[in-house]
Order: sequence, then C-alpha cells, then structure tokens
Amino acid sequence: MPKLSEKARKLLEKPVIGHLVTLMPDGSPQVSPVWVDTDGEYLLVNTAEGRIKPRNVRNDPRVALSATDPDNEYTGILQIRGKVVEVTENGARDHIDKLAKKYLGKDKYPFHQPGDVRLILKIKPEHVSGGVPD
Repeated sequence: MPKLSEKARKLLEKPVIGHLVTLMPDGSPQVSPVWVDTDGEYLLVNTAEGRIKPRNVRNDPRVALSATDPDNEYTGILQIRGKVVEVTENGARDHIDKLAKKYLGKDKYPFHQPGDVRLILKIKPEHVSGGVPD
C-alpha cells in the first residue's frame, strides 16, 4: 500500500477541502467536496447515512480524492486513488466534532440533525500522486 508522505500528511492536517469521487451504480463519477482527515495511513471522510457517498461506496469501494494546498495552489496538489475498506459508525460522532474544530473552530459540529447517523469512510490509498507526495 502506498504510504502518505510527510508532506501529504501535513497537507491533510490543514483545513483543506477535498474533492471525493465515488462511482454511481451506472459507473458514472459523482464528486463531493468533503472535509478530510488522516490517521497517518488511511484517509478518513465523515458523512451521514442516507447520503450518496455511502450508498455509492457500498456498491463500489473505488474512490479518488484530490486536495490543493491553499498556500501553494500550483505545486501543492495531492491526488489519491484508493478503496473504502470500512464504513463505520464507531467514533463517527466524535470524529465530526474533531473536524468541526479543524474546519470551523467549533468544539461541536453545529449542523447535527435529529436522527443523523454519522459514518466514517476509511480509505486505503492505492496510488498517490501530485506535487505533495514527495
């Protein structure tokens, strides 16, 4: 499995917006802007049950994600292709609060909806490229 470089991990520690591509049942691409995180080895994307991302990855786990460093738009580019190896509720509520702190500066995710079931998509990188991976 390709490892995330130190530069890639540092970029993902910033509040960068990723663009996650999943595949629709007919094979066509679907892209969503996402908050993205890493545990150092896997990419972690938080979403909610009922949205298109979890439906698509349960049908076909192949995904792609791109992110651009806002401080270095021309060479700070990260592109990752991989597979979702796990879709889990475990820790997802705490994870979205962690992302709210990173992206919004808030201790709690302010957009919780009654009945929301939060999910973490755990993505195993299979190909890492762009200006950041070195």
